[in-house]
Order: sequence, then C-alpha cells, then structure tokens
Amino acid sequence: FSISAAHKSFSTLGFTMVWLRCFTAAALLLAVVDAKASSWKKIRRVRAGKQYDDHEAVHIVVNKVGPFNNPTETYRYYSLPFCQAHSTHEEEDEVAEIENVSLNIKRSLEKREAGLRHKHYMGESLVGDRRESSPYEITFMDSVDWRLLCKTTLDAKSLQKFQKAIFNNYFFEMFVEDLPMWGYIGDTAEEDFIVNEVEGNVGKTYLFPHLHFYLGYNRDRIVSAKVTTDMDRRVDITDVSEPIEVQFSYSVEWFEDELEWKYRMSRYSDSRFLPSSFEIHWLSIINSFVLVLLLTAFLTIILLRVLKNDFSRYMELDDDTMEEEESGWKLIHGDVFRFPQHTTLFCAAVGTGNQLLCLTFCHLGLALAGVISTNRRGSILAGVVVLYCLTSFVGGYSAVKLYRQMNGKIWVRCILLQALMFPLPVLGIFMWVNSVALFHGSTSALPITAILTVIALFAFVCMPLTVLGGILAKNYASPDFNAPTRTTKVSREIPTEIPWYRGKYFQLLIAGFLPFSAIYIELHYIFASMWGHQIYTLFGILLLAFILLVIVTSFITVALLYFQLAREDHRWWWASYMNGGMTGIFIYIYSFYYYYHRSGMSGLLQGSFYFGYMSIVSLAFFLMLGAAAFQFSLVFTKYIYSRVKCD
Repeated sequence: FSISAAHKSFSTLGFTMVWLRCFTAAALLLAVVDAKASSWKKIRRVRAGKQYDDHEAVHIVVNKVGPFNNPTETYRYYSLPFCQAHSTHEEEDEVAEIENVSLNIKRSLEKREAGLRHKHYMGESLVGDRRESSPYEITFMDSVDWRLLCKTTLDAKSLQKFQKAIFNNYFFEMFVEDLPMWGYIGDTAEEDFIVNEVEGNVGKTYLFPHLHFYLGYNRDRIVSAKVTTDMDRRVDITDVSEPIEVQFSYSVEWFEDELEWKYRMSRYSDSRFLPSSFEIHWLSIINSFVLVLLLTAFLTIILLRVLKNDFSRYMELDDDTMEEEESGWKLIHGDVFRFPQHTTLFCAAVGTGNQLLCLTFCHLGLALAGVISTNRRGSILAGVVVLYCLTSFVGGYSAVKLYRQMNGKIWVRCILLQALMFPLPVLGIFMWVNSVALFHGSTSALPITAILTVIALFAFVCMPLTVLGGILAKNYASPDFNAPTRTTKVSREIPTEIPWYRGKYFQLLIAGFLPFSAIYIELHYIFASMWGHQIYTLFGILLLAFILLVIVTSFITVALLYFQLAREDHRWWWASYMNGGMTGIFIYIYSFYYYYHRSGMSGLLQGSFYFGYMSIVSLAFFLMLGAAAFQFSLVFTKYIYSRVKCD
C-alpha cells in the first residue's frame, strides 16, 4: 500500500511540476511578445553616479501622483493634464517679455519627449513606480531664474481633474537619477469661513504651476535634489465653469554640497524620520527590552522552582504511592508524545514557519550588511520575494523531517502542502487587490512582466528547492522521534471540569497579549513606515526586537504548556502552535486600530491593500511564532519527561 501511495504521490507531484513549467513557459512567451511590441515605448534610465560635464543635460524623471494620506493609491504622473512638451523659444521669449523676466540662459538644442516609459526593476514595479520622461530642459551647473515649460489653456475637464486632486491632497514624485523629490500639486485656502459656510463654498483652490529645483553637486556628481513650489505664482482654479490659461514654468538652482555621493541617501532618513522621533524611539526600545527581560526572568524562575519541586516529589514516590497520585504531568507520560491529528497539515505549518523565520533573519542581516538598500521600498520587497524562494529548501526539509518522525508515509503530499501553504493566501489577496487597483487605474496594479517574474521564481526556484529539501530529509534525516517515554495504545481521558482561567481560550488570550505588549510601541513605527512616507532605517533595533519577540513568545508558550500538562491535558501539539501564533492575530487586530485612529487612510483601494496585505503579514507572524513556540515546547517536554522515571 505504501509503495502504491508513494507512486501516486510522485505522479501528482510530477503532473504539478509539468503543469507549472508549461504555464510559466507560455506566460514568458507572451511576455516576450508583449515586450517586443512595446519596446519602442521604453527608454533606458540614467545610471546613478553619472559623472557630468559642464552644461551636460540632466534628466528629470516623473513617477506618480496620489493622495498623501493614501500612499498605496498612486497614479501615473500624466494622468493629470501636465505639460508633455516644452515650449518653443519663440513662445518662451514672448511670455518672458510680458512677465518682464530676463532669459540669460543656455538653451539646449535637444527636445525631450515626455511620457516615455523607463525600464523598471522588479522592486520598483512591486511598489507601484511608473517612471517616465519629462520635458524639463536642465543642464549641469547651469542655474536658471525662470523658464517657461508650456503655456496651455485648461478646459473644464482638466480643471476638474486638478481640483479633485488638490481636494484630496495629492502629491507628486520625481527623480533625478535615483534621488527622489516630492511636492504638492496645489492647496486650498478659506478666505472667509463664515461667508463660505453661508454660501456653501469650500474656499479657494490654487494650483502650483511653478517648480523650483534645488540640485546639489559634489565635484561632477549630483548628490542631493529637492523641489519646491512657488506660492507667488499660484493660479486660482476655483471656478471651473470657464477655461483658464495657465503658464507652467520652472527654475533651477545649483549649489555645492559637501555630502559624499555614497552617502547621498542618508539625508532622506535623517530629515524625514530620526530628528522627530529618534529619542522617543530609543525610549520605547529600552522599555520593551526591560519588559521582555523581566517577563522572561519571571517565567524562568517560576518554572525552575516548580519543576524542581515536581522532580523531587516524583523521585521520592514509589510505585504504590504513584498509583494513588490524583494529578500531575507525570501521569500522562503514556499520552504526551501521542502524535496530533492532521499530521500533514501540522508538519507543513511548522516547515512554513521555519522558512519564514529563516527569511526574516536573513533579510534583516542583509539589510544590516548593506546588501539590501533600506532607503528604497522596492529593494526591501524584492528582497523578500527572492529570499522566500531561496529559503524554500528550509521549509521542505524541516516539514518532511518532522513528518517522517511522526510516521508519515505520503511525504510528497506534505511537500506540496508546505509549498502552497503561504503562497496560496498571498495569491488570493493579490488577485483581489490587483483587480481593485486595475479598476481604479492605479499604478499599484502590478504589470504583467512583474507578475510573470514572480511566477517564474516560484516555478523554477521555489518549488524545486522545496522538493530538494524534502528529498534530502527523506533520505538522510533521522526518522527517529526519540521520545523519552512509550506511548500507550489507548489514550487517557482528559479532565473536563477545569476553572475558566485554565481553559484554552484564556490561555490563547494571554499567549497573544503578553508578547504583543512587548512590541506595541515599536509596532507603531513599523506601521508608519509600511503605510506612510517615513523610512525605517534602524534595522539593528528591529532585529533585536524580533529576537526578543521570539524569545518571550516561546517562554510564555512553555509556561502555558506546563499548566496544560499539569491538568492532565496531553493535546499540547496544536495548542502550543496556536498559543505561539496568537501574536499574529493581535497584530491584525491592532491594524484596525491604526487604520481608523492613527492614520488618515480611506477609500476602497487603500483599504483593500491595507487590510489585505496586513492579513498576509499577520499570517506570516502566526506561522513564524507558532513554529518557534512549538519547537521550544517540544524541547521542554522531552526534557522534563526524560528527567523522571516512567514505566
């Protein structure tokens, strides 16, 4: 029977792998065709760190626009009616004469076409970047007091687009090489609050048509970039009933910057995060660290004292006295190592949790080493995708090793379940949020090339490594569970009359609340980085906080396991996993509080991305902490039963 089952499982695995490869090959073929068809639309970006000659052209790259409070809800820059062509010299001279502005500039003979798509890396596509060329004519070391970008007449439809964007507090993002710049499209102002309330108006709406670029250079490289708007040149677009003529213009100011080129990105984290919250951030870390140490020390002392008393009592009891003993964890020595129900699912969950643990430590380590850029969200997300595929070996190996130790026979089924346990929920959430993004026309919808890249990584890297890990575990890992006691044929009856505070639901509450309280303050900064415009750079502190979280979760789970065994409940396998993973549930509950009380996010698109992907993050924490807690609990259980004499 086992040979037949194994053959059937191999057939299923073979069919699945063939289907994945065929599907991926077809998808890649379509991607190649699509890329060939649209290759004329894409241009190669200017590489960061380019060494410029005097008066050499500097390209301004436009990226996206969107509501400031909804960082995921972003759209193409040219979804708004901005200028897509530079004014001619004749138009510029005419307007300059009217505005009484001197045009003592060196004009470029190169006319740049706007709206040409740039080639994107996978990480940039994951965060919704859609970089395109712009018509701005800027040259290295040439400051400009004023230049006309274009003179256009905005009709009612265009004015309504700008007005809606300004009401929703839209910001724009541009790049010079890899240096981002941000600014607001416009602003609203209430001149007379009482009159506006009576007449039903919302105040004046102003468009900012002039941009001023501050560009810093160190020798022949650009090391800093910033853009501001000019309030003196704002245009009132409150009345959209009639067309309005608008002059879009810009100015450039070059200055020498002492910042070294290799440290050019440090200024963003310094200016946007650390000064406002650095001291409070460190205080929260110290508070969490002290709390974890106290809690861990308390649990350790209590457990050691209780176990010492138990060991002394059980060692002194003879067989006749032991039979009269009414309670105690030693009485269930014949059931405590009885394997749980749904063994395949349990082993797959442990394997997936181990894989995610390995991914997290590797990712934080690479971020600390500078291999993964911490100043770019795209690099962080791309690193997660790649590392998940590379750590698939860990998941397959640990799942099959535990499955075989539990006397599992159909190990291929365990591999498939482990390989799909985390990607399937991610796929379900992605299909929903991507559909919503496509419906809204947002750049948050992944392009087909990024989707096919992820599919190819899963099919050709993730699945083979998972299978390889499973095969190595089957052939080389020890199948012996090494239980210190023998398991009886008939399970012992579990007492049902227990106080409510010793029940499983109260234990679940305690198991999730205590570790969550240790990371609560730090969680606020992480959420502000994930779902805001702040950049999280203290990855060393984050690594320390994660290690403390794993330790305190494991200690609390072990303490609750002792109380469970003491009341003669031997069904501890799933209980320890669930107790450890409850912190992930608390994180998801906290996400609702953060959304409604700590952020200004709103709308179907932003809400879908937020709650959808927060459920995935919470699931990852559930699997990671559940696997860590179970393995600590297993070591603890084997230890205490190996110290006492059992028949």
